[in-house]
Amino acid sequence: MESATPAQQQQANGGGGSWGAFLKSIASFNGDLASLTAPPFILSSTSLTEFSSYWCEHPSVFAAPAQELDAAKRALLVLKWFLTTLKQQYASRSEQYGNEKKPLNPFLGELFLGKWEDEAGTTELVSEQVSHHPPATAYSITNLPSGVHLEGYNAQKASFSKTINIKQIGHALLTVPNPSGQPDTYLITLPSLHIEGLLFGSPFIELDGTSYITSSTGFTAKVDYSGKGWLSGKKNTFAASLYPTGREKDVLFNIAGQWTKTFEIHSGPAKHNSKDNLVGSWDPDKSPISELIVAPIETQHPLESRRAWAKVAAGIAKGDLDLVGQEKSKIENTQRELRNKEKAEGRQWQRRYFSVPADGRDAALVSLGPVVGLAEHGDADKTGGLWRFDTAKLEQVRSQPPPSEDEAAKIARELLGQ
Repeated sequence: MESATPAQQQQANGGGGSWGAFLKSIASFNGDLASLTAPPFILSSTSLTEFSSYWCEHPSVFAAPAQELDAAKRALLVLKWFLTTLKQQYASRSEQYGNEKKPLNPFLGELFLGKWEDEAGTTELVSEQVSHHPPATAYSITNLPSGVHLEGYNAQKASFSKTINIKQIGHALLTVPNPSGQPDTYLITLPSLHIEGLLFGSPFIELDGTSYITSSTGFTAKVDYSGKGWLSGKKNTFAASLYPTGREKDVLFNIAGQWTKTFEIHSGPAKHNSKDNLVGSWDPDKSPISELIVAPIETQHPLESRRAWAKVAAGIAKGDLDLVGQEKSKIENTQRELRNKEKAEGRQWQRRYFSVPADGRDAALVSLGPVVGLAEHGDADKTGGLWRFDTAKLEQVRSQPPPSEDEAAKIARELLGQ
């Protein structure tokens, strides 16, 4: 995504597409803001399916827990990894460009595939839009050498009360092989967030509330988020603690700082923090992210994000808002017609990489969910299902040749109206 073009700035600052008019439409809108059509001038050229990659832009940190023999320290490394992902997930775009844009809403079946190649070896990413009403994105990330695997799904419910408040629905599961031969499972909840800077036309994300990571090895991490208030505090502040599950006061490690900047890791409770019990730190400026490798657009499957939205992205880059609107409408109208046809014929869109358990239950949610307040059904009613990565489907996809140019063109016409 590039900085706003002069045409975009003009739209944002005046006329019928003004920022002020958009804020008024939000303030007067009843219901979930996710269903509100955003004006082209605030659109990002990035689809929400790409956001799954922000879980793993430091693959070596992602894979590190598999090398640790001590269970408590493995849990600490998992907590550290999670905290290092927050800047990429929630602030990398607005910090770089000074203006948080609204990502493109993915269509059902949209894909985003990629991999990282670095000192951690090969790490593979699969992201798929598994539900449209309600919208939900599922993802799978696997570091092949270590076997560390992350999967999960995410939906958002947005509302307006002085600012845009977003509740994230869903969870993530991290599986970490360990020397005992029985992999650890970590259940991860997602923080809530809200948008600051709306009145000034330069929005950015602030996290709030609490999120948790609880493990099959008997350790739980709690992360409390707070931002800069009117009188005190620093932007993007957090405080985290790791403790034996059910014994929150028996803190083994604590981590504090800013999730967009630096943080420090200490042993024991925060009240004893000093140089003597400092065990580590993190500075994102000294830890460059690994580049995600994505296939060239012309070789991607027609349903992959960057190929499917290429004309929309080109319109955004040029500031041609008419082209943006036209190309978005082609995709959205064709998808709407497909859903109506499926409903009339009594069938459903077949997900390419993810499935829902036949009994609607998941062992990790049953055992770990009560610790962090997640129901056994995983809020399936709000995400279109309890989604899990299906390795059988992955193998089936890999066993098939990619579509020819003619087949790809046919898919684009039938599914995207292109």
